[in-house]
Amino acid sequence: MSSDHEQTPVRASRIGIIGAGISGIAAAKELSSYAPIVFEATGSIGGVWKHCSFASTKLQTPRCDFEFSDYPWPERDNESFPSHVEILDYLHGYAAHFDVLKYVQYNSRVVEIRYVGEHATSSMPRRDDGLLNSSEYGSLLKGQPVWEVAVETGPSKTIQWYAFEFILMCIGKYGDVPRMPVFPRNRGREEFQGEVLHTMDYARLDEDGAKNLLRGKKVAVVGYKKSAIDLAVECAEANQGPEGQACTMVIRTLHWTVPSYWIWGLPFYLFYSTRSSQFLHEKPDQNLLWTLLCPLLSPVRRAISKFIESYLVWKLPLVKYGLKPDHPFEEDYASCQMAILPENFFSEADKGKIQFKRAPSRWWFWSRGIEFEDGSKLEADVVILATGYDGKQKLQSLLAEPFRSLVVDSSGVMPLYRGTIHPMIPNMAFVGYVESVSNLHTAELRCKWLAQLVNDKFKLPPVEAMIRQVTQEMEVMKRTTRFYKRHCISTFSINHSDELCREMGWTPWRKSNWLSEAFSPYSSQDYADQKADKKDD
Repeated sequence: MSSDHEQTPVRASRIGIIGAGISGIAAAKELSSYAPIVFEATGSIGGVWKHCSFASTKLQTPRCDFEFSDYPWPERDNESFPSHVEILDYLHGYAAHFDVLKYVQYNSRVVEIRYVGEHATSSMPRRDDGLLNSSEYGSLLKGQPVWEVAVETGPSKTIQWYAFEFILMCIGKYGDVPRMPVFPRNRGREEFQGEVLHTMDYARLDEDGAKNLLRGKKVAVVGYKKSAIDLAVECAEANQGPEGQACTMVIRTLHWTVPSYWIWGLPFYLFYSTRSSQFLHEKPDQNLLWTLLCPLLSPVRRAISKFIESYLVWKLPLVKYGLKPDHPFEEDYASCQMAILPENFFSEADKGKIQFKRAPSRWWFWSRGIEFEDGSKLEADVVILATGYDGKQKLQSLLAEPFRSLVVDSSGVMPLYRGTIHPMIPNMAFVGYVESVSNLHTAELRCKWLAQLVNDKFKLPPVEAMIRQVTQEMEVMKRTTRFYKRHCISTFSINHSDELCREMGWTPWRKSNWLSEAFSPYSSQDYADQKADKKDD
């Protein structure tokens, strides 16, 4: 690729955005004054909601928790979860309303990104303290290109280079690069006589194609997160009647699932989504007093987790089917792995259409299905891998060294200041890589923050300070959940938003009175621009 870099890069905009999913469209709207170029590899916006969704895929949260601050849902029914089609319609409406579709270049796949900023020809010299000199951050837009981007377009796969002062990576952690299991030699998918596919491949099928794949087949679904659960239900529905076969979920790690956002008659947000409930949890940058107090509150946190678990065990047949996790509910919530169950999931299990197989740590293929480490076997005609995606590999494939090695730190997590800026990668932001209960809200607020940063409304702290903050945040997540590598901020999301607000010059306390501030959930509407502090008044 680099050998083809002979043409003069196009400088059509100072800012480039890669990806036109929810994060990319939100970024384009917030940075519209710069007329950014948005490169979208496919022919439509929507990201994973367009390309990784099944016919049955629905949002995990009510509409009010998945809403742009300045664009309400046309129909605000918070009792139901919108389908992926409704979400795409909503996103298209938002993009059209704010006239950002004109910035999108469709069927434009970014295949390489190279650094051309300061020290680009000297292998990025190191500082005396061993840190890469990514600059002591001043103004981000200085009139000179920092990154050049190779974009592949059209059937001929023509490469065009573009130059930008600032780049936003909005390609997300999901889609494009499936995470595939590694098998022993001669025990991989080539040994299996049936069909093997990843959920990414399944999502490309139309409704008839999906039903034909599943109907009358012994299907094994490997996984037990949201995609696997949705897929098992679709499989069960395709196999109704006496000729239908059972779908077997192959489960290595159990996670807590919930039927709705009500626990023993109380709204779920009371437990984790208010300022008072998050007061109980450890957070980055806390003072010494809070550091000493937090361990004393651990019995309260455990009691809340046990309270929720007691409801789930009573409401759902988790014990009957061996699906009760050994770890606390709080660990799944703190890692954004709590899944909302489809209404008919356990009713299909009761009919025998969905079955469960707890798998040892290792498994592989044999000619007629899956074989497990303990010697047991599962016959299957179709095996569907709901094993997730490798978003870090997707990023690393685009970046050259030394930045490729910096994407993930030694703990396997992407170190991002405020969930957006990598302290060691200059003039580049990452939106959509930190998870919360509402990823739309998380992405939109960070895009607002980025717009203020690019507009020179505030400066980033020194590199060392950003690294220290990121390290503290990671230590908090490690102490909260064993699944910390997902980089989820759900137990301290309000604190995270508070810090963004302070840096933007906004008041972090967004509610109209102290009662609402303490006990009402936070949503995107609390962060509408007009609620920013007016310092000059």
